[in-house]
Amino acid sequence: MEKLLLYLQVHQLSEQGFKVAKIARKLGISRNTVYKYLTMSFEEASDWANSLRQRKKKLDPYRDQIISWLKEHPDLSSAQIEDWLKEKYPGITIGGSTVRLFIKDLREIYHIPKEVYVRDHEAVDELPMGQQIQVDWGEIRLKNTDKKEVKLYFITFVLSHSRYKYVEWLGRPFTTTDTIRCHENAFAYFGGMPEELVYDQDHLITVSENAGDIILTSEFQVYKEQRKFRLHLCRKADPQSKGKIENVVKFVKNNFARNRDFTNIDAWNEKCISWLDRTGNYNVHNTTKKRPVEVHALEKQHLKPVSPLLAIANDYSSSITRTVCPDNVIKYKSNRYSVPLGTYRRNGDNRVFIETKENELIIKKQSQGEVLARHTLSMEKGKLIKNRQHARDRSKGIQAYKETVIRQFNDGEQAALFIQKLSTRYPRYVRDQLQIVQYTLHHFRQEIEKALGICIKDQLWSANDLRDVSQHLAHQKETEEQQAPRHTEEPQNDPATRQATASIREMDDYIKILGGVGQ
Repeated sequence: MEKLLLYLQVHQLSEQGFKVAKIARKLGISRNTVYKYLTMSFEEASDWANSLRQRKKKLDPYRDQIISWLKEHPDLSSAQIEDWLKEKYPGITIGGSTVRLFIKDLREIYHIPKEVYVRDHEAVDELPMGQQIQVDWGEIRLKNTDKKEVKLYFITFVLSHSRYKYVEWLGRPFTTTDTIRCHENAFAYFGGMPEELVYDQDHLITVSENAGDIILTSEFQVYKEQRKFRLHLCRKADPQSKGKIENVVKFVKNNFARNRDFTNIDAWNEKCISWLDRTGNYNVHNTTKKRPVEVHALEKQHLKPVSPLLAIANDYSSSITRTVCPDNVIKYKSNRYSVPLGTYRRNGDNRVFIETKENELIIKKQSQGEVLARHTLSMEKGKLIKNRQHARDRSKGIQAYKETVIRQFNDGEQAALFIQKLSTRYPRYVRDQLQIVQYTLHHFRQEIEKALGICIKDQLWSANDLRDVSQHLAHQKETEEQQAPRHTEEPQNDPATRQATASIREMDDYIKILGGVGQ
């Protein structure tokens, strides 16, 4: 009956003067279907519709279920419906083409169109077994069982040769420690480790990439050295070098996650592993025309064996991390809490550690380091909890603020020169620069005079450089004090001992890193 009704609608629109393409768009059917109906007489259409009603299809018993899914989620793909059928009815045996044709007919009968998004990729050569894993992160918004929206985050791994995949989910943004733990779980799932891992330019593993010189976060640098794998960082907007993992991210979103009801993160991860076994790693890959699970059985022999799971550093296990936003706040339980102006560093490590004690939130730069801020925890949501000392001093004009900062230095002449230079270099951000200088004066009082001299000598006209040099000097002093001998007598008769000197790296080496004179 539906087919016959559609036949009549096509002919009515055609008689009204609509062209084939317009009829197809209005009715949500293909142009080929319009052409087919226009060439049929009413008697032929009636006979054809009657034959369809009498013909039984393999998916007819599941027709009502599939229609309800399509009406509730019009963007469902036939591949995702196939997976849902296999999950709901474990004994069912169907092929992908059977599902596609059945879904196509249902969409035309019930006018449930599906938009198709196409992205172009350039073909690249296949890599040998055991050479590479590609890694990427993703996020998606879903509804939980109470129909409330939740945001989930996931990390994906794929072996480039076999297309064998691993996925892990969290209900919060990933930290570097989470990333390392997921790497270990992925290696265990794959049964080994490849020669190379490919990443996007993600802040969880990299601080910056300077003309090819990759600067990793301290945690991930230690992990890379322990595991001894080669790391490749993709250029921005370069999908060819990581197209496989981008396809996996899209596959996980559209085939597994989209339109599912979320219960809790543990059950969600279990369902995802079952989906990998049932669909993600079992279905024939569209490019290789092979099942990833079968190819992986061979590729596994080319992976490097890994030792038991590495112990994640204890420094990070007892603290929760947050990322400082550009407006110098951190987010915690739907509220924003301020940190001192200048804490956020562009292209820097903006992670801080937080602790809660009774009704107080404590924010630290390191898990065992100095306290950046203390706030009373708010029980409300959407609030900005701000310490007035963290804000700009708007009670003074810029010139008065400069004079106040300069007076805090012992060498006022050098301080005035430095402030004048950074004011010229950053005319729109003078107050922000002064705030960072004030922060440095407060936290590195003993080192700032020497740091000021170094910055002027090497023409580092930035408050960020002044802070970084001061911080380096403080760290160097702390290291020297830890390595100094304690109450030990030097052998007076050993010439070799008397002539031995400790190797000290020149400050110029660090200035070069900061991009000072001569670079």
